[in-house]
Parts: sequence; structure tokens; C-alpha cells
Amino acid sequence: MAFMFLRESIQAYRERDPAARSNVMVFFCYPGLHAVIWHRLAHRLWTSGAFFLARFVSHLGRWLTGIEIHPAARLGRRLVIDHGMGLVIGETAEVGDDVTLYHQVTLGGVSLGHGKRHPTIGNGVIVGAGAKVLGAITLGSGARIGANAVVIESVPAGLTMVGIPARPVDRQHRAPAFESYGTPCDELVDPLIREIEGLRAELSDLELRVARMASNDMPLRTSARRESAGKADAD
Repeated sequence: MAFMFLRESIQAYRERDPAARSNVMVFFCYPGLHAVIWHRLAHRLWTSGAFFLARFVSHLGRWLTGIEIHPAARLGRRLVIDHGMGLVIGETAEVGDDVTLYHQVTLGGVSLGHGKRHPTIGNGVIVGAGAKVLGAITLGSGARIGANAVVIESVPAGLTMVGIPARPVDRQHRAPAFESYGTPCDELVDPLIREIEGLRAELSDLELRVARMASNDMPLRTSARRESAGKADAD
């Protein structure tokens, strides 16, 4: 089982990181993989009731990799943590299969209760660098979270979210594909930019209407001035 885990995890890194030149390089030089290995040991200790030892092993993993994963968190298969420094996964977080997380991502809780308070991440989700996913929310399978986004509400499957707070972006329909940092830069249309462009169009239309009204009103003003001048001459 351990061999199967390593083989498919290394293969996942090879597929999603062009810099991964060999299996040996991934095994020895990728802290994201090391963090998950430490977590598997800590999680096994946690589920067996050895809470202090589990936290100590987790602490060692954090010290060696710069990646903090609570031993109670549940991680799926073929998880890729790219770069990983500063990444935090909270106690009740659940991560599905084939997920990609980048550095400084936080799967955090916003409640002081002891129940479910961390996110649930569906299969195939990509969370970009610096993104914060907070609370007992769900990211549907295939969702994309752009770099530095702050997500505080559940995200439907397949949706791309950007910004603070995170909001959906328009995307052209296409077959699912891997997108680095969760951001399809060649197709992304920021809704804020779309709204600004809409306001610009409305302003241009308003200016045109005002100009037309002014041009239509000008002959009437000229005629009124002429009539007024004629009356003055007659007097």
C-alpha cells in the first residue's frame, strides 16, 4: 500500500510539474511529497489515539518542510503540494483526490467550536498560491481558486473564483484541463472589469444622447433669439 501511494504520488508530480525531471528528483527534492508522507504517519497515530505523538510528528514535518498539516485532516490520493512553503491545512479539513495546492494556501477555520469548521475540497480542485479558503464550506469537484483569492462561501463544481472576496469569473466552455495556480489567464474575464466596461458603455451612450438633445435644442434657441431680437427692433 505504501509503495502504491508513493508511485502514484510521484507520477502525479511528474504530470503536473514540468520541472519534475525524474522520479528520484521528486522523491528526494519535493517537500510537498515529504509533507504528505509525514502526515500519513501522524494521521495514523492520531486515529489510533496517540494524540500527543501525532502532533509531535506533525510538528517535525512542519519544521522540515514548512508545510503545516494537522494530523486529523483527511487527505485524498495523488495530492500535489507545489512549492508548499507556508501552506496550512486545518484539523477538520477534507481534501479529495487529484487536488493541487500551491504555497501559502490556507484551509482554515473561522469558528471556535469543536465540530466541522474547515473546508471540504472536492476531487480535481486547484487552489492557487496565497488563496485562503475559510470555514466549513465546500469546493465542488473541478473548481479553480485563483491566486490570493479569499473564499468564504461554497463553490459549485467546475467554477473558477478570483478576488477578495472571491467571485466567479466568465470562462469559455472547454474540456477540463490542468490550470497552473487555478487561473486560466488566457480566457479569464474578471467580472469587475466587465462591470467597469459596462459603465463606460453606458456613459458613452449617455454622452451621445446629451449631445443629440443639445444639437436638437440649438435651432429652437436660435429661433427664439431671433424672435426676441425682432420684437425689440419693432419696439
